[in-house]
Amino acid sequence: MDIKMILAEAIQAAAKKAIAEGVVQDGALPEVQLEVPPKKEFGDFASNFAMQSARTLHCNPRIVAAYVSEHLDCPYVDKVEIAGPGFLNFFLKPDWMYDMFAHIVEAGESYGNLPKASGEKIQLEFVSANPTGPLHVGHGRGAAVGSSLAALLKAAGYDVEREYYINDAGNQMNNLARSVNARYLELLGKPCEFPEDGYHGHDIVETAERIIKKYGGKYLQMDEADRLEEFKTLAYKEKLEALKEDLERFNVHFDVWFSEKTLHEAGKIREACDFLKAKGWAYEKGGALWLKSTEFGDDKDRVVIRDNGVPTYFAADIAYHTDKFQRGFDRVINLWGADHHGYIARMKAAMQCMGYKPEQLEILILQMVRLIRDGEEVKMSKRTGQTVTLNELIDEVGTDAARFFFVMRSIDSQLDFDLDLAKKKSNDNPVFYVQYAHARICSILRQVAEAGISVEGKGRYTLLTHPAEVDLIKKLGEYPELIATAARERAVQMVAHYVYELAGLFHTAYNQCRILGVEPDLQQARLALVLAVGHVVRHALGILGVSAPEKM
Repeated sequence: MDIKMILAEAIQAAAKKAIAEGVVQDGALPEVQLEVPPKKEFGDFASNFAMQSARTLHCNPRIVAAYVSEHLDCPYVDKVEIAGPGFLNFFLKPDWMYDMFAHIVEAGESYGNLPKASGEKIQLEFVSANPTGPLHVGHGRGAAVGSSLAALLKAAGYDVEREYYINDAGNQMNNLARSVNARYLELLGKPCEFPEDGYHGHDIVETAERIIKKYGGKYLQMDEADRLEEFKTLAYKEKLEALKEDLERFNVHFDVWFSEKTLHEAGKIREACDFLKAKGWAYEKGGALWLKSTEFGDDKDRVVIRDNGVPTYFAADIAYHTDKFQRGFDRVINLWGADHHGYIARMKAAMQCMGYKPEQLEILILQMVRLIRDGEEVKMSKRTGQTVTLNELIDEVGTDAARFFFVMRSIDSQLDFDLDLAKKKSNDNPVFYVQYAHARICSILRQVAEAGISVEGKGRYTLLTHPAEVDLIKKLGEYPELIATAARERAVQMVAHYVYELAGLFHTAYNQCRILGVEPDLQQARLALVLAVGHVVRHALGILGVSAPEKM
């Protein structure tokens, strides 16, 4: 039951009646915006509808407010007060809250899942790190946000597919092979020069060591070109498998792993470039093929085929995104790192050239992550002396804390990840605070079972009159709208904030309202409230990829 929708429709109906009766001039009515006031004395909901509609109805806002106040037909409204220039404050009868709570209890575990959204099929691509080394903490933020966003969109009723784009073609794979080759020769005591643009991570040494352990010096007898091809295949398979294992450990799963190589093999890149040229969006200059991206807001035209005939990464990305739309997706969402901000305009331009609407491609930019320990920034891995890996972060703080901390802040802001706080087993740690609320709920239910009390999940809900209980019920009632808004705004942090606030309200109610040993009807009503909170906490944590422990 959506009380805001019911109230908004009643307000619109009253305004239309005012127009029909000639109280105000005819005009378009704005959408009704309802907010929960900052103070309870201002009512359950407030709206500036009268001031917004006064512009189109050409009258004083208080005239609209007075008419709506006097003619509002909504069974749940107790009274309406007009404040200031025309704010409407609505005070509701308790009935609406208990009716809403009955709906919540009846929905059970499915509460928070919205009806299927109409039509739009979404593809969400995230992480997509090169398979040349381990994931670092920046990738971890993208993984947590991306997988949580996919779960959020699904809860909001959207058809979503999660995809990882494997950059397994191009120079980075050649550099991987050359790096492993150099370490292989070095470990076997053979003279070699490490490639200037090679990968210096300790994982490259470990890969070479594993090759030696399995194959010994077998590859020394091989021609270098053949050895490099062999090492490219071996290293790629190992890095990709390790990457998948790391993501699995982080509760991140993909529906599709898409190989860049398949674009080259199927001629998709040339096909896309030929299409651009045929449509007049690409031209030749200096032996290269250029996209007219400046005609769509880019700062300069971009090369898609180099003068040596080799496609650029940009050309591969054009072919890849075209392939996404050809697979039937109505909207494509990419999560990119902050260093890709300048790439947005040219990709949207390219998609427009390929015949798609630029708004069909949605690009979300993730800002950087700073790890903080003892008040100081942690820049380097203790093990390798390089960037801290996602695995090292999980080892230190655990998957639950890492994921919750990654999604607590808007992706638009840099994240300072407090390692000391993430490890605390206290209410200062937000993920502990939320999980402890769920563990408390499970403890109550265990006590109930041990006492032989049946939990009916129903009761006389009108007995739930304590302010802490009322606040908790109202908070539960906000959840579906929260899901819809967070999905629409691609704001997974809203789910984290909500479940943290819900946990706080539950802790308050737990401390102020005795559950067991009270009058039977009240006990059943309070147990129903406990069950409902447990459902929502699990649902929200499930979206965030965080576990809901039964004991702490």
